[in-house]
Amino acid sequence: MAASNTDAQWNAMTKIVNDFFKRNDCVPFREPVDWKGLGLYDYPQIIKRPMDLGTIKKNLKAKKYSNVADVAHDVRLIWSNCMTYNANGSDFYELANVLNLKFEEKYKKLLTDFMIEDKPSDNVDTSGSVTMEEKKAFAKLLYKLSKEDVGKIIVDVDTRCPSALTKNMSETEAELNVDKIPVGIFRELMAFAVNASKTSTSTKKVSKKKQ
Repeated sequence: MAASNTDAQWNAMTKIVNDFFKRNDCVPFREPVDWKGLGLYDYPQIIKRPMDLGTIKKNLKAKKYSNVADVAHDVRLIWSNCMTYNANGSDFYELANVLNLKFEEKYKKLLTDFMIEDKPSDNVDTSGSVTMEEKKAFAKLLYKLSKEDVGKIIVDVDTRCPSALTKNMSETEAELNVDKIPVGIFRELMAFAVNASKTSTSTKKVSKKKQ
């Protein structure tokens, strides 16, 4: 491993991976997808870089990662692959979405505790994990959110990846470039948008019933 991270940081990242591996709801993600056995013959065409928790554990043990951000990238790839292959709203899609949220919560705490950046090494391909369908779905969700929730997303993007945000001269409007948002941050924003839209829809239904 590169000397960019301390033993304590590596141990913390390894613990996160191990904790997820032990979870009962992570059983489907412990080993590579047996696409032949399951008859999912289109899987290799759709998923170009398969990933699973067992492989990440082996890579960690073999010291194949350059930094903890590279590990996080592979963990995110597991959820991303699942959400890419399975239909939005399906059980597996929803499970991956929930696990993604839980992972980001724990990983964000690690970054904060050790004051390190979420920056994968140069040899990691961070492109291609977000599909066009997901980008379109995200754009549609934004129209369903309240101004407050959209504002939260804009502030988050402006803080964590300002290059993905283009403001007008008066800064009263901003244009979001999804292609410039790192995969991990996109997953967080997508999860937030999905949950916020559900809350918004639920609130509207309650309001209608009261009328």
